[in-house]
Amino acid sequence: MKKLLMAALGGTLAGALITTQFAGPLIAETAGKTSSVYEQLDMFGDVFERIRSQYVEAPDSQKLMEAAINGMLTSLDPHSSFMNAKDFADMQVQTKGQFGGLGIEVTQEDGYIKVVSPIDGTPADKAGIKTGDIITQVNAATVVGLTMDQAVDLMRGPIGSEVVITVVRDGVKDPFDVSIIRDTIKVAAVKGRVEGDTVVLRITSFTDQTFSGLQTELKKAVDAAGGMDKVNGFVIDLRNNPGGLLTQAIDVSDAFLTEGEIVSTRGRNPQDNERFNATPGDLADGKPVVVLINGGSASASEIVTGALQDHRRAIVVGTKSFGKGSVQTIIPVRGDGAMRLTTARYYTPSGRSIQALGVMPDIVVNQPAVDPAKTGTEASAVAKEDTARSEAHLRGILSNDSMSEDEKKQLEADRARTEEAAKLRDDDYQLAYAIDILRGLAAVSAKP
Repeated sequence: MKKLLMAALGGTLAGALITTQFAGPLIAETAGKTSSVYEQLDMFGDVFERIRSQYVEAPDSQKLMEAAINGMLTSLDPHSSFMNAKDFADMQVQTKGQFGGLGIEVTQEDGYIKVVSPIDGTPADKAGIKTGDIITQVNAATVVGLTMDQAVDLMRGPIGSEVVITVVRDGVKDPFDVSIIRDTIKVAAVKGRVEGDTVVLRITSFTDQTFSGLQTELKKAVDAAGGMDKVNGFVIDLRNNPGGLLTQAIDVSDAFLTEGEIVSTRGRNPQDNERFNATPGDLADGKPVVVLINGGSASASEIVTGALQDHRRAIVVGTKSFGKGSVQTIIPVRGDGAMRLTTARYYTPSGRSIQALGVMPDIVVNQPAVDPAKTGTEASAVAKEDTARSEAHLRGILSNDSMSEDEKKQLEADRARTEEAAKLRDDDYQLAYAIDILRGLAAVSAKP
């Protein structure tokens, strides 16, 4: 049975592998148990017919049946659900990395919709939606009592149209409204850049495009740095990455590992038990790696983090991850719909499950809250004060006879890069911390 698995939270963004065949025969039940199941199915049929014939208004039979199936699935866990033909088609589009909407990954908590993470550069991100926000209303309609898919449907709509969501945020006294204009969400799964001597790879999701994007962006960044010998290490930024395709998480992990297990899945049925191993080859050429995570890093992100951490291939920095350690299989059903069913748990190479626990960083680094009142002006003033007076500014000083002019120029260039990196702390303290780790590792490992 060919199947694709997903390691992502359900919601506006979903990653999935597709089961193309139905499951085989069920394990035989005892006669008593079979009889009991048939009696319960008869009871369901009686209730269904009574609703159809006696409800105050004629109900839609298809919607009734879909609601019944979805209720059965959502009673199992927060990630199992039913998708009708439209939802299933939308999900398949989403895994391609382009879809319409607001650009947020959500889960359900206590009847409300909770933001796992906004996707970089999307309308939700630009509107200031944050990880941990609770959405209570969409266009003044409450989401309490709705399934997650129903709530997500309320947030979808024509591109260019407005949606107003009511948000409850930790630390903010009252709920507040946020107006967002729907747009086509094009997810660039990987973005690379160079910070000093460090290559930073920002991975926002695990879609069909992720691994190929990683290869492309890594090469471009290394070339921009002047070649691999000029790079002191790599930062893999998985913050607010909600997950996606399990196969892509495996490929990304394999990109930095040369051997050993990446992840294993263990389910109720033997066919759900699998182990995935690394193959020779390291895109980072053995250079040090730092992985950045936070509470919005979920599922496939945690697979990559756990694999690199267990193999001591990377130092993990940031805050504890989300803690979704289950795998969902998408199983097509009659009528062009599908059910998203939790079929296995996944385990890191050391055999640990991160379900409900998350991945703990090797070094916990919180992201300080940004005070808009304190801009770079104050930091610049401090920097000027620190460098205003030194030996170099005094008259009649002795010359430095230990360095050539070329060496002095190189020293000044190195200092400039270090000062530039220090400015990054004002914008992204966690990333600056990760880069400092790589700079320190390069310093202590450099040959005299």
